[in-house]
Amino acid sequence: MLSLIGRSKELFDEDISSNRTELLAKVSSSKFLVLGAAGSIGQAVTKEIFSRNPQKLHIVDISENNMVELVRDIRSNYGYIEGDFQTFALDIGSVEYDAFIEADGEYDYVLNLSALKHVRSEKDPYTLMRMVDVNIFNTEKTIKQSIKSGVKKYFCVSTDKAANPANMMGASKRIMEMFLMRQSQYISISTARFANVAFSDGSLLHSFNQRIQKRQPIVAPNDIKRYFVTPKESGELCLMSCVFGENGDIFFPKLSEKLHLISFADIATKYIKQQGFEPYICDSEEEARQYAASMTSNDKWPCLFTKSTTTGEKDFEEFFTASEVLDMDRFLSLGIIKSTMEYSEADLTFFEKEISRLKSEKKWTKQEIVRLFFHLLPEFAHKETGMYLDSKM
Repeated sequence: MLSLIGRSKELFDEDISSNRTELLAKVSSSKFLVLGAAGSIGQAVTKEIFSRNPQKLHIVDISENNMVELVRDIRSNYGYIEGDFQTFALDIGSVEYDAFIEADGEYDYVLNLSALKHVRSEKDPYTLMRMVDVNIFNTEKTIKQSIKSGVKKYFCVSTDKAANPANMMGASKRIMEMFLMRQSQYISISTARFANVAFSDGSLLHSFNQRIQKRQPIVAPNDIKRYFVTPKESGELCLMSCVFGENGDIFFPKLSEKLHLISFADIATKYIKQQGFEPYICDSEEEARQYAASMTSNDKWPCLFTKSTTTGEKDFEEFFTASEVLDMDRFLSLGIIKSTMEYSEADLTFFEKEISRLKSEKKWTKQEIVRLFFHLLPEFAHKETGMYLDSKM
């Protein structure tokens, strides 16, 4: 996987190695609850914790099938631990989850990896409202439950797209960070911003596998470059922030010779060659579909590389803003944004009440939600193009 994203070295090996003893001691003596555990990042975090033999590891996810596969993966690679390991197929926004927390709730660390992560989720007002619920209000809810239960540390994953956000997903995570800071006076909280997770479920890179299996064209933008981390690196970053982060810290990968920008088209070309094919560059969707349907040889694979025109695509990636205070000395490959975020209690309360009002009326528009986002984020660089990924092959 590293070669496909233009790298030869793991990002955090030195930091993990130099902190191995302390990390093992803290994990092996602690109790963990992982929310959103069956997603790509959640699985990676769960494996990092499990491999260090915690006293207790409970994992929660709405996807029953993905959780079954996660357990099979863990049993096949790691076997068993002495501690209490259990899975729960629950929606963290549900009353069943609330009952689960009331019945137990005894954890040292709660890690929330649950999120709607796709830019395409802002296409319609209903999915957008669910993104607000999952990314912001479920986070607020689970923090309050953690405070009530006496949890000593809460971790929630953010995104690089929260730095100067250009789409609703990134903005929802930026607003989530404001809600985190509000609650950080009652519980220690840390988070992490990081790049795209290579070949994560639902990602464009993950779809390359699907297209090959289904003998369909591979499509990718040729004008967008992104930073990528592997699933394992995403788990390491989250665990390091959770265990070592101070209250309000946001961890991120340092830009260095190890972390390279690479285009989706370049990764697609590398991937196709790794599968034993040569790319056959097409000029249109129709040509790509026709070539795929008539393939008789196995030496070339149809590809369509185009410029991006979809709403919410950021021209470049960044992990922090010019106004944020950084600690670049504590770790070799991890930077830390120190807690300096300003927020208005009145504005957060207004946002909560307005979202609650819209949901109670069971009627809202995307424009109403966008206006509420702008109320909290006046510099929000949202651009509506009218084109979304669901409108493209």
